[in-house]
Amino acid sequence: MRAVTDAQVRKLMEEMSKHGRIGDAAMKAGMHRQTARKYVAAGELPSTMAAPRDWRTRPDPFEEHWPEIETRLRATPELEAKTVFELLQEQYPGRYEDGQLRTLQRRVKQWRAGHGPEREVVFAQQHRPGEAAQTDFTHATELAVTIAGQLFVHMLCVLVLPHSNWQWATVCMSESMAALRKGVQRALFQLGRRPEWHQTDNSTAATHKIPEGKAVLDEDGKRPFNAEYVALMKHFGMKPRTTEVGAKEQNGDVEAGNGALKRRLEQALLVRGSREFESVDAWQAFVDHVLRKANANRGKRVGEDLAAMRELDVAKLPEYVEEEVRVSDWSTVRVKHCAYSVPSRLIGEWVRVRIFEDRLEVYFADELQLACERLLGRNQRRIDYRHVIWSLVQKPGAFARYVYREEMFPSLAFREAYDALQTARPGTKGDLEYLRILHLAASTMESDVVAALALLKMSGKPVTADAVRELVAAPAPIDVPALAPPTIDLGEYDALLVEQEVAA
Repeated sequence: MRAVTDAQVRKLMEEMSKHGRIGDAAMKAGMHRQTARKYVAAGELPSTMAAPRDWRTRPDPFEEHWPEIETRLRATPELEAKTVFELLQEQYPGRYEDGQLRTLQRRVKQWRAGHGPEREVVFAQQHRPGEAAQTDFTHATELAVTIAGQLFVHMLCVLVLPHSNWQWATVCMSESMAALRKGVQRALFQLGRRPEWHQTDNSTAATHKIPEGKAVLDEDGKRPFNAEYVALMKHFGMKPRTTEVGAKEQNGDVEAGNGALKRRLEQALLVRGSREFESVDAWQAFVDHVLRKANANRGKRVGEDLAAMRELDVAKLPEYVEEEVRVSDWSTVRVKHCAYSVPSRLIGEWVRVRIFEDRLEVYFADELQLACERLLGRNQRRIDYRHVIWSLVQKPGAFARYVYREEMFPSLAFREAYDALQTARPGTKGDLEYLRILHLAASTMESDVVAALALLKMSGKPVTADAVRELVAAPAPIDVPALAPPTIDLGEYDALLVEQEVAA
């Protein structure tokens, strides 16, 4: 039989106050007439009439060994109920079944609440207007945004004012110092103000690189700041600080805001009806629009934040840092622990590298020599065969053990061509033939060479450098359609002149 709820009894009392007929009131409240009489006579709700149960509905399977369990928990409070259960199963084989684990977990949880050790208390903090900004990185690939049809793997650098929860986010590729600089700067110039403090956690780029000669942790048990980060804070007139090691809750406002931000963006994308954007800038503009609407609804508290902060009266920093590096004999430069090839004419020269958050620019004598995407991580490499093929084709014997050999296959078509050449001409002869094809791609159009390789494969003809050269050199036939000369009726012009005379 289903138990009567408080809502049913309230409905019963309401109906009784209208007309006093117990039968009609019981029917509308959904209960038996006799049950209704009981609650009308008692004048109480079911929740207040239920007596607390002081007996068990089934025997406690752990009663026999509970003193032993309690002794373990008092001696080692960190023990989990599952660990205790596994110890009992080992000590008393066949006595306890796996299905009884949940029962022990409930019993241990109840014991800890009543007799266990004191637990750490989290103290809620009252944020003062304009005192500090909190910054954190969050992965955003889960939003499934695509750029030109490709899934956009990226992060967001999020800055929050804890007092008002004003929020700004910047699209970035990694949790780097360049991304942190870009994110903080965009947020501050959006505000037009600057707080007294800027707070990050210990995992951000602000503390990644430990300066030489300094300990890993300072006297407060925290990692020291990077020189670049200190310079950034000095430029904007803010004081840097981090959370306590292992105390992520101290950055709780921005951490909690990350989830809310992605939910807000998810809803905006659903309303938009598409996750495809033409460029990263278009996606950033969409994020900015969503956040402007959200921040506009935070009203009074944002005004309190702005009133308490100082005016931002500094110039924007360039979104890059520069390094002077020397081009190695391998025709490469090493930047942020990654290798990039450059034109071989720069070997031995010092070049200036601009390191953006998402790309690199290499300059020599103030002229741009290379612009490419920045590699993420350490010991990555980006080698363009066009930079080295001119020397490699003259030294084919170096190809077999070339450190960057795999980068000499720009696409699957080239790899298949190399395999076919090695089958027909094993060893250095095959290498030389392939390098000649690669040289042809560098000196003409790679797409034309790929098309020539595809034609040779389809026709079943052997792949050789001469065969590819002939196909690339042969101009494609142009089919010019034969057009009949148009017939022009000059009488139409005379008719126009007559109409003008009549109108005059």
